[in-house]
Amino acid sequence: MSNSFFVSFKRLLFIIIFFIIFISLFFIPIYPDEFASYSPMVDGNYIIDISSSGYAWPSPGYTRINSYFGYRTSPTAGASSYHSGLDIGAPEGSKLIAVTSGQITFASFLGGGGYTITLSSGNMKFTYCHVSPNYIVKVGDYVSQGQVIGYVGPKYVYGVSGNQYSDEYGNPTNGATTGPHLHFGVRVDGQYIDPLTLF
Repeated sequence: MSNSFFVSFKRLLFIIIFFIIFISLFFIPIYPDEFASYSPMVDGNYIIDISSSGYAWPSPGYTRINSYFGYRTSPTAGASSYHSGLDIGAPEGSKLIAVTSGQITFASFLGGGGYTITLSSGNMKFTYCHVSPNYIVKVGDYVSQGQVIGYVGPKYVYGVSGNQYSDEYGNPTNGATTGPHLHFGVRVDGQYIDPLTLF
């Protein structure tokens, strides 16, 4: 009787192993092509998405686009009706990373862009607008792809000489903005392009 129990147990074990192999071979999840262009890398406590063209998404964890590149209805006084970048929704204090390795060529207040950081690499310039005034990079710094170069700034900024932007109550804003977000622009040979062509 113990021999027949052993034979039955072996058969049951064989069937279980067969089903595990069958399920793992034929039911491996297949992801849609939209994800094929990204290669996530973990750096510290955030994931860096690298596109097939080799650029990192500038705001790790935040991908909602509030305003696309091109013509639009101006969201606030002073904002352009031709939007030269992407507005990516992210809360104040969210990390902003270098989309590629390069040099910081601007870090100051810039009119409608508010507090701004520009990263230059070859014939390309990547502009991060409405950032925190507490800069962690300075002009001349070389940064590596994925390195944190700043944070999403506040809606309101005070004591900025020449700031002509404010909300409907007269409170001075971080450039032409209705709230914290990243405006991300890309220039190639001085001409703005749609950043989504890189992603």
